Amino acid sequence: MHTKNPKRPQNRLQPAVCRACLFAKGAAQGRRPGGELLPLGIPAAQPRGLGGPDVQDPAPQPLTPGGGEVWLLSGAAQGHWTAGRPAGAMPMGGLLPLFSSPGGGGLGGGLGGGGGRKGSGPAAFRLTEKFVLLLVFSAFITLCFGAIFFLPDSSKLLSGVLFHSSPALQPPADHKPGPGARAEDAADGRARHREEGAPGDPAAALEDNLASIRENHERALREAKETLQKLPEEIQRDILLEKEKVARDQLRDRAVFRGLPRVDFLPPIGAISREPADPSIREKREKIKEMMKHAWNNYKRYAWGLNELKPISKEGHSSSLFGSIKGATIVDALDTLFIMQMKDEFEEAKEWVKQNLDFNVKAEVSVFEVNIRFVGGLLSAYYLSGEEIFRKKAVELGLKLLPAFHTPTGIPWALLNMKSGIGRNWPWASGGSSILAEFGTLHLEFIHLSHLSGNPVFAEKVTNIRTVLNNLEKPQGLYPNYLNPSSGQWGQYHVSVGGLGDSFYEYLLKSWLMSGKKDLEAKKMYFEAVQAIETHMIRKSSTGLTYIAEWKGGLLEHKMGHLTCFAGGMFALGADDAPPGMTQHYLQLGAEIARTCHESYNRTFVKLGPEAFRFDGGVEAIATRQNEKYYILRPEVVETYMYMWRLTHDPKYRKWAWEAVEALENHCRVNGGYSGLRDVYLSRESYDDVQQSFFLAETLKYLYLIFSDDDLLPLEHWIFNTEAHLLPVLCSDGKESEGNEQ
Repeated sequence: MHTKNPKRPQNRLQPAVCRACLFAKGAAQGRRPGGELLPLGIPAAQPRGLGGPDVQDPAPQPLTPGGGEVWLLSGAAQGHWTAGRPAGAMPMGGLLPLFSSPGGGGLGGGLGGGGGRKGSGPAAFRLTEKFVLLLVFSAFITLCFGAIFFLPDSSKLLSGVLFHSSPALQPPADHKPGPGARAEDAADGRARHREEGAPGDPAAALEDNLASIRENHERALREAKETLQKLPEEIQRDILLEKEKVARDQLRDRAVFRGLPRVDFLPPIGAISREPADPSIREKREKIKEMMKHAWNNYKRYAWGLNELKPISKEGHSSSLFGSIKGATIVDALDTLFIMQMKDEFEEAKEWVKQNLDFNVKAEVSVFEVNIRFVGGLLSAYYLSGEEIFRKKAVELGLKLLPAFHTPTGIPWALLNMKSGIGRNWPWASGGSSILAEFGTLHLEFIHLSHLSGNPVFAEKVTNIRTVLNNLEKPQGLYPNYLNPSSGQWGQYHVSVGGLGDSFYEYLLKSWLMSGKKDLEAKKMYFEAVQAIETHMIRKSSTGLTYIAEWKGGLLEHKMGHLTCFAGGMFALGADDAPPGMTQHYLQLGAEIARTCHESYNRTFVKLGPEAFRFDGGVEAIATRQNEKYYILRPEVVETYMYMWRLTHDPKYRKWAWEAVEALENHCRVNGGYSGLRDVYLSRESYDDVQQSFFLAETLKYLYLIFSDDDLLPLEHWIFNTEAHLLPVLCSDGKESEGNEQ
């Protein structure tokens, strides 16, 4: 950790240090170490003679300002030039040329033999010594830069130390000192610096940052010391007490829940629609339904009951995201099967859920993924079919996820052990932080869990997340991707509308819409966030393509991910409720994002887009790195096409959607299902051998809706969660919105 060096008295230096400092100063001013002026023109030290150890060498002389060489003390070798040092002074060691002007060598010249200093007496280095010193120096520089870039708060250090960013970019420095620290000292020091520095003074902001970092560092050291001083028995007891606390919390959460209340099921509005009148559109919709059958039948044949399918290997595939929970594809596909009227397949999926879907597993799961796929899929299936088994399973799983919220702030853990209720965060996340897109993508499902269970605890948990966020200062109005669930402070200042951030913004808008436009807090948070994103992150390329860059401590990385492409639909969906005069602006912004994402597809060989594409180095909407060239059947681009079609009825969106259908059929369809691609720029297919569950839940559903009439799942009555699962709009009394009685 970087801490501020305390001021030292200027006149009480130790003798050896004093000599070193004076010598360095003398080197720059043409003086000897003792302060004696050097005569101009004295040559540098000459090579050692061959007369053996008794032959005395002239003292190595620092060059005058014309040469500008600086010397470093090394070892204890003494020459005749030290004999006259003042009494009481420590002996001065031999001097090593460390830095110099081009003429004098230094690390570049002195170590490399330049500047006429080859073999210059005792100050000269052998080749191995030069190499060792250079290696040590390189390691030191690497360590310094590694600390700046990879410490949990590296973005704050980077922006504050290297780029002198304005204080507006920094978080408030009002951290509470840990036990034993004097709060008044820290507060007084920060107040004094604010008074001394002018408003917006980078030095004052940096001082505040360093003070808060020092406080956190000292507190962490004290806590570690206290832990190390405990006996092993005490540590074991603390662990057991923590486990007991988690168990009590679980019992408390379940105690509120005494069973599912009776709910009057309302027939869903627009769950089934008539065939499109246009024969060509009807034919295209039927083709997409055939694609769904191909994907489903192969999953059933080769991977039934497992999470996903490997269509090339023709076997099951399971991601660690789901732990030991099985059936991700079955639950994810339920609502797609229903709206496509694949009744037999829906019934066999329902029977599997009833007989086999089990959440009593001893495994660690991703809270985010299990929520959007399993909780969302079960809720959607219930609202479409009214089958009680789906409501029961959704609430059961929701209760299993509640221990993830048992953190000091209530910000949930990313990972949860379903058996023990112990949570943790991804080890790669900034300083043990939770991820914005994960803890921010629970609101829709948890509000509906409270609605269907009569248990307010679900809504209370996600409402508290909003409270924590609203109490935090946002850098330039932006939400960083990392938030520490223990301290309640931001981690790295990295902002993205793609991975790590995306669905947080989506859920703010959809919370407002799902509430029947009663959740004013969600609306305010959404439009303030969008305004900051537009100001600091949305840019145009030289050819006029609008893209959303990533913001890192005030600097932009001109990269846009496939995940970010959902934002076109989001901007358009929220346009009607935009501030006065901004409706058309947000519709246009959505259209521009849709065009950019279409270009990312159109500029590949297979006409499917890469995972990320860049706008730098002379390229636009093209992936330039190998690890960004893959396509894993993602839905975000066709999701934006669907919203843009529904809101504008511009025929180009159906045209672009059909291009995606043809590309999927030509390049991703195999005998065993559909596979992702490792490189969308290659003329030969390089399959990744995974049929993702979201291909059935999202990609095919959005394509089907594009070629359906608007009365199928009308947007004024339904909200799609981030996995495209359907949740009805709730009226102010908490009931689903009622359309016409027919």
